Amino acid sequence: MAEIKAFRGLRFDQEKAGEIERLVCPPYDIISEQQRQAYLTENENNIIRLELPKGDEPYKTAGKTLKDWLEKGVLKRDSKPAVYIYEEEFTVDGVTRSFKGCIVRVKLEEFSKGIVLPHEETLSKAKEDRFNLMKATNCNFSQIYSLYMDSEHEITAKLDKLSMCKPENELTDGEGVIHRLWIVTDEAEISAISSAFADKKLYIADGHHRYETALNYRNYCRENGIGDGAEDYVMMMLVDMEHPGLLVLPTHRIVRGLKGFDSAKAMEKCAEFFDIENISDTAEMSVCLGEKYNSGKKSFAYYDGGNGFKLLTLKDEQAVEKLLPDKSAAYCGLDVSVLHTLVLERIFGIDSDNMARQINLTYVKKADDALNAVDEGNAQCAFILNPTKVTQIRDVASAGEKMPQKSTYFYPKLITGLVMNQIDK
Repeated sequence: MAEIKAFRGLRFDQEKAGEIERLVCPPYDIISEQQRQAYLTENENNIIRLELPKGDEPYKTAGKTLKDWLEKGVLKRDSKPAVYIYEEEFTVDGVTRSFKGCIVRVKLEEFSKGIVLPHEETLSKAKEDRFNLMKATNCNFSQIYSLYMDSEHEITAKLDKLSMCKPENELTDGEGVIHRLWIVTDEAEISAISSAFADKKLYIADGHHRYETALNYRNYCRENGIGDGAEDYVMMMLVDMEHPGLLVLPTHRIVRGLKGFDSAKAMEKCAEFFDIENISDTAEMSVCLGEKYNSGKKSFAYYDGGNGFKLLTLKDEQAVEKLLPDKSAAYCGLDVSVLHTLVLERIFGIDSDNMARQINLTYVKKADDALNAVDEGNAQCAFILNPTKVTQIRDVASAGEKMPQKSTYFYPKLITGLVMNQIDK
């Protein structure tokens, strides 16, 4: 099963680079251009220069920057192989929670082997970008976020014990999330952690593009006779799938620019598959969605800018299975599968290619942003969803399938810049 190993992480020397709070940034794929510019001005050594380079020759520039920082000692390689324990503490809706895992090197395996399993589709453009960056830098700057099953939670208990001391790094980011990092170099402890993963499968939570890119980079190195074997591994953050601090948030959908859009007729057609209830305001909508979620119902809210919302609840739990007989029950039971198959494709005529290219469909993290897009005339309607359950991610991945795009949003994101993986021994 999963093969993991310690590694000599690449980390900032804060005496030369500056305060760690000003050196880190979120993953590349959630950073706007405005945010990128802000990180550039925050500190001349901010990791954004490596994680998200821009300009005429962005990848070449990133390679030069990395080389310069290594020569100046801004970045230094740890002297001993280590397992890095990483914790995030955060507050959502007034509730404070945290989760903890370990950052390690994981041996790359094709998805067909069933050892590392994906759950979402990827886009070729993003993979090309990350591949060019890896060729120029020979580094992983951010971790792939993966989950594992551990019924006795022995690994988490071991990590908790090893992180009872003061962390090596602790910082609070701009969203109020606290990040902590501990470094474990004891060989016996590392061996015990590695052995504990010998019977584990890994389920990618976030970082599908980076994992597929790492596979492509490994193959590229093999084909060109370069590398020393380190390219067979990629940096991952591994977290217990049943960790109580894990939080998955929904990604909502807005429809825009659809020719012949008629909200009333769309709802008439939806009545074939859904029980439709009128909801007066956002507070009631939130409560109703939560109740449906807790009872296991397939339900989402519809908003077209009129008076209130429509709550759509699936009548026939097997409706999607009847239309997609080649898909598993796990896939067909997803709220996003219900929405995409029965409403967006069948009623609105937005096919999978349209969704992937986001021609008439846009994905947003915050419900307020979706509703405002409709109110401001930038969208014709919005669908507010419940989050996907972590167990559903496992079940779809175990069935060898991938969810529709933007089915999950693990919050908070792992920060980039606490530890990096230089791909050599």
